[in-house]
Amino acid sequence: FLGTGNAFADGGRSHACIHLEATGASLLLDCGGSSLPAIKKALDPATIQAIAISHLHGDHFGGIPFLVLDGQFSRRELALTVAGPPGITKRVEQAMDVLYPGSASVQRRFAMEFVEVQSGKPLAIPGAAVSAFPVSHASGAPAYAYRIEFTGATIAYSGDTAWDDSLTTAAEGADLFIAEGYYREKQVPFHLDVATLAAHRNELKCRRIILTHMSDDVLTNPPPGWEMAYDGMVVELDANRT
Repeated sequence: FLGTGNAFADGGRSHACIHLEATGASLLLDCGGSSLPAIKKALDPATIQAIAISHLHGDHFGGIPFLVLDGQFSRRELALTVAGPPGITKRVEQAMDVLYPGSASVQRRFAMEFVEVQSGKPLAIPGAAVSAFPVSHASGAPAYAYRIEFTGATIAYSGDTAWDDSLTTAAEGADLFIAEGYYREKQVPFHLDVATLAAHRNELKCRRIILTHMSDDVLTNPPPGWEMAYDGMVVELDANRT
């Protein structure tokens, strides 16, 4: 977990960014605006093969322009795939040109491919098979929860969303479900609180749940019985489990 914070960096945490790594594969789930410093503390950004973006808010995709620019000036050679909801290409290119005019169209030293993920159509990206599930989060484009089949392990990720029954499908049988836990009980439109997650816990047939994207309400008064992510947290999943 490179970044586990919300849009306002409550608790001094970095924006959403989760690194999945296995032999021969390196993938990011989201890459929020403050992600590059967090990435550089943990790994070489030039080794990241792909990024799967859950939705088009800056605290979830805004780090891509900085990652791409870093790759250009560090003479990155490895190709980079950026997958996300419809509109990902335009939104990222607009962000790049706002932050660094002309950077979206510059000739890069490495290949970069944008892939628009469609719900119900599993997508193969380097190192993983990704399935997208529409969720309830207004961002000017569809928002997705993801189910990632990753070198023998299955990881589900809610992104940001109000409760949606599609989360049960995404998390079915998963080794790990990474779920938003924005507030303890307060219900905020388009976001998931811990009380609502608890009310649906029996429907989530996954082996483990870890909360992320938490506000100070959760961070300063942790809900008992819930595992909470923190920046720099490392979780190992056994692909050879029985």
